[in-house]
Amino acid sequence: MTGILEGLKVIDCGSFIAAPVAGSVLGDFGANVIKIEPPGMGDAYRHVTRNPGMPKSEHNYAWLLDNRNKRGLALNLASPEGQEVLHKLIGDADVFITNQPLAIRKKLGIDYETLSALNGRLIYASFTGYGETGSESGKPGFDLTAYWARSGLMDQVVPNAGATPARALSGMGDHPSGISLFAAIMLALYQREKTGSGAHVGSSLIANGMWANGVWTQAALCGATFQPRPPREHSFNALSCYYQCRDGGWLLLALVNEDKHFPILAKCIGNEGLVADPRFTDRASRSKNSRDLIAILDAAFAARDSADWQALFRENGLVFEAVSTMDQVASDQQALAAEVLIPFEGDTLMTVNSPFFVTGSRKVPPRKPPALGEHSDQILREAGYNDAMIAQLREKKAVA
Repeated sequence: MTGILEGLKVIDCGSFIAAPVAGSVLGDFGANVIKIEPPGMGDAYRHVTRNPGMPKSEHNYAWLLDNRNKRGLALNLASPEGQEVLHKLIGDADVFITNQPLAIRKKLGIDYETLSALNGRLIYASFTGYGETGSESGKPGFDLTAYWARSGLMDQVVPNAGATPARALSGMGDHPSGISLFAAIMLALYQREKTGSGAHVGSSLIANGMWANGVWTQAALCGATFQPRPPREHSFNALSCYYQCRDGGWLLLALVNEDKHFPILAKCIGNEGLVADPRFTDRASRSKNSRDLIAILDAAFAARDSADWQALFRENGLVFEAVSTMDQVASDQQALAAEVLIPFEGDTLMTVNSPFFVTGSRKVPPRKPPALGEHSDQILREAGYNDAMIAQLREKKAVA
């Protein structure tokens, strides 16, 4: 099956997560994506699941997710011969993706000025930690640092004021940031349709982190005064709070239309007298007495299992969600029905779909990512290299 981007040639010269994610999404829609890695160990992201604390699995799950739908070329860009191969590939490429440090791009022959001179229609997609201007533009960054810590998210997403800064999960900032880079690439391709010329586009972790924390960031820009986050039991709004059920599961309420939904909730928990209780008669009184209401709801939720509450709330039209554990996420029936989770081509192993669709065009079935240099010979032959030339490149250790 082909996709909407069939015929688009993409060179993915990124590492780890955010930049390669953009290439994977392009591949989801049919682009021909060539993943370039250094010979030897390849992209260091291949080995991240071995780190302490990472989930243990027989599958290299991080690599499966973020480098699907690509072909692999092991190329030594530190050698003149390796750079020559890349420059030949660039000649008819549509998109080049990199998150290599700004300082070494020229050394590797992958800077914008060099590559755009070889192909005036090239979309050069650059991803950085802290942007491409300013005193910190060369500072190394990962999503944990530039996205999560620098943006204020790490400080604000805590159980209560004074708590230890919150920890993020692997790729938590990289994945949405990769979608931003994908969007920039698609805008540049649209512009190219109008002008015939390529473009230099980019995104960064700091930009995406502050965008993710945009409401709070805009508040700070407006000189707002921030209220310390109270413990859950003292939350400002008992109807937008989470509660533990008898079986240990947690449910999150999101009853935004309080006047409509509070009487329904009171009926569901068998305590309709709450509606007439002077502490809870309107939004302002419920906020003022939120500690009392949370205590009452805590006792009520603890009396029944999560599944019982979910069935009752669905029947009565209340807005809520279960706080899923990872085993529940992996078997989520709605996610399967909505094709949020889909199988790899010719396999029962599932993966996470890219988070949007286009009517009239199906995505290609996800193919598993390449082994290091798996398609080196195939890609080189397509670029015009014969067997003798490929052997010479191998002899010079430019290709593996």
